[in-house]
Amino acid sequence: MIIRTEKEDEAVANPLPKEYYQQLEEIQAADFVVLELILYLDTHPHDPQALVQYKQFAQYSKQLKQAFEAQFGPLQQNSPNTSTAEWTWSTSPWPWQV
Repeated sequence: MIIRTEKEDEAVANPLPKEYYQQLEEIQAADFVVLELILYLDTHPHDPQALVQYKQFAQYSKQLKQAFEAQFGPLQQNSPNTSTAEWTWSTSPWPWQV
């Protein structure tokens, strides 16, 4: 017997908009580049071009996350709750619902 919670039933009834997935994919891509540049800089700390790219992508990732959170709510537990006057952490989709 499978027991579903009310939140899971609501997620099935109200699928997330296409923009949610598009923005999330952009964030994941930017974070991937940031991580790869971190790993590269660990072994090439004196590469000025890589450092510039790291700073650019870190800023870009931050901007993407801020835009996403303003529209859809917090991405992480420590994200600021800026989208509404109410606590919205529990209203965002759970990871297995995305």
